Amino acid sequence: MIASLDRIEVLILKKLLEDGRTSYKAIAKEAQLTDVAIRKRVDSLKRRGIIKAIRAEVNYGVLGFEKPVYLQLRTELAQTKDVLKRIESFEHVLEIYQVLGEYNLLVKAVLPDLSSVKDFVERLSSISGVMDMKTLVVLDEVRKTNTLPASVMQKRF
Repeated sequence: MIASLDRIEVLILKKLLEDGRTSYKAIAKEAQLTDVAIRKRVDSLKRRGIIKAIRAEVNYGVLGFEKPVYLQLRTELAQTKDVLKRIESFEHVLEIYQVLGEYNLLVKAVLPDLSSVKDFVERLSSISGVMDMKTLVVLDEVRKTNTLPASVMQKRF
């Protein structure tokens, strides 16, 4: 079921996506409501599963990590669960997705340097059940957005 949003909820989402630390008071001022009303709306968005979490975005480069590395893995389907358990235990893995297409897993990791990437790739490729792998090293982040799709923002209320 697709959740519907009213004008205030869209405003709340927009403001929290821009800055997760935006105060309820600041949102309330723009929405012409009380901060208590905004808190209740945010609680409702969380209960409905629209807001999963509000997090900090880490700049891994400042912490000494290279740009992210994406790895596409093709696994033996019968061993995918075991492969996933092994990959989840690797400390540098940030995200893992099961995907459709030529490869069935997509892994995002951050590592301190390119030699570490080589070691990481070797460790992944040695996992029983991994049949093939492609590695993509990010050179530059061209566009990364943290906004709602335009169709939601342009909805008439």
